[in-house]
Amino acid sequence: MESVPHIAVVDDHRDIRDLVGKYLQQQGYRVSLAESGTALRRLLDRGAIDLIVLDIMMPGEDGLSVCRELRGGSRAGVGIPIIFLTARNDETDRIVGLELGADDYLVKPFSPRELLARIKAVLRRVNSLPPQPAARSAGLMRFDRWILNLARRELQGDDGVGVPLSTAEFRLLKVLIERPGVVLSRDQLLDLTVGREADPFDRSIDNQISRLRRKVEADPKNPMIIQTHRGGGYSFMPEVTAP
Repeated sequence: MESVPHIAVVDDHRDIRDLVGKYLQQQGYRVSLAESGTALRRLLDRGAIDLIVLDIMMPGEDGLSVCRELRGGSRAGVGIPIIFLTARNDETDRIVGLELGADDYLVKPFSPRELLARIKAVLRRVNSLPPQPAARSAGLMRFDRWILNLARRELQGDDGVGVPLSTAEFRLLKVLIERPGVVLSRDQLLDLTVGREADPFDRSIDNQISRLRRKVEADPKNPMIIQTHRGGGYSFMPEVTAP
């Protein structure tokens, strides 16, 4: 990441784009504006973006669809943090956005100062995490006796039998296999999979690890693929290759 973070502001309302863009520039950020998902893709193709402020309710392709594509790993931008802006204050929308991989969520009307605080918090959190390697062009990752299809979110064994994964399990497995051999704490795994400040009492990662082990380990009681480390960390041990 460059010394001056580059923020993309995506909103179909020009007044909001200009307001947010001008404010962030005054705070020392590089800012690029886009009125749609198509315009955002052009920005991503031209150069590095460090964070995306993304409106949900846009005509045609909405922000949820854009986020889903970016998180699918099929193009540039897969690992860029996303903060959603929306005029809808429905809890379901918030949950859907976070499940798709957004890092934060802010309801309109909003204070530019609050948006700035959230941008700083997300960038600070992302910078403290292990780097994410480039996505594999084929969208396929092989480990042990398994192949994970990133685009389809499918796990398949060498015998051709598919194993169903929940959204949370897929996201956790993807994070682990992208960082083989790296010990990740529960807090880091929560940040990488849920995109929020981790609750030190949140044990959901432990539960998800247990479920994943039952699906991928030959002997879940003696795991060889996902290993536990003292202090609450986990690491992914097999070599990861393209099929």
